[in-house]
Amino acid sequence: MTVPTARPTPKRTMQVRRVRFTHPEGSLRRHYVVGEDGEGDLVMSHVVAVLSATFPPGEDFFIRSVQHYSDRITDPELKRQVKVFIGQEVVHGREHDALNQALRKMGYPTHWVDAFVKRTMALSTRFLPPRVALGHTAALEHYTATLAECLLTDPRAQALLGESKVRDILLWHALEEAEHKAVAFDVYRAVGGSERMRRRTMIEASVGLFTVTILFTLLSLLTDPATYNPRRLLRSLRALRHSPFLTPEIRTRIRAYHHPTFHPDNHNTTQTLTTWRTHLFPPTTPTHP
Repeated sequence: MTVPTARPTPKRTMQVRRVRFTHPEGSLRRHYVVGEDGEGDLVMSHVVAVLSATFPPGEDFFIRSVQHYSDRITDPELKRQVKVFIGQEVVHGREHDALNQALRKMGYPTHWVDAFVKRTMALSTRFLPPRVALGHTAALEHYTATLAECLLTDPRAQALLGESKVRDILLWHALEEAEHKAVAFDVYRAVGGSERMRRRTMIEASVGLFTVTILFTLLSLLTDPATYNPRRLLRSLRALRHSPFLTPEIRTRIRAYHHPTFHPDNHNTTQTLTTWRTHLFPPTTPTHP
């Protein structure tokens, strides 16, 4: 059965950029997130490594969830955006996989996270109703878009990443997450996803995300000798309380997903995206092979 889109999909500027990042050995310092004192931030370095490790299997799950309904979409613009969404997510997964391998060589157990999330996502695809899986995807895309837009707009967030390759990858990833932030949501609406299910899947996705992030960050920290330096650990934990990614504004934006009138486009970032496209991909820079 074909289900039409409830309203015409607005045109959005988004494209698949065939980028590749290299990670020469020794190009990253052990704790690559910059702390308040200019030293490497212990806890945030592990948090970012864990989140990066969730991306390859997570992106695969997002692709499967959206692709399942691609033949039901009748709106030409939404069909185009679904294709771009899938292409962007494929490249995200590939580049984070390369980064995760580099982080593993530095001692971060990214393979533990990857294996767990891959298994969990495979079970979700197998046993969850497709519309529920799509609801989880739309909810998690709201998290990634909110954090991405924080990175693109808050100089404090950008300063945490210094001048490393991790900064380059996350800024590019953030740009594209913000570009396609409404695609999974619009597909969910187009195929008749209910408001009740949308809010429920947001709760479920939130529990899963925080459980995986907290559990594996703790496990990752336990493998790091620096964790057993009390002064270093406490200083990093104190800094975490002031993280630009954990502000009241960010929490308010995440909670906005539960409002009946919510739509990802309610938070307009057109100017931010225009600025960062020009900065990261100047007009003379080729973005296609």
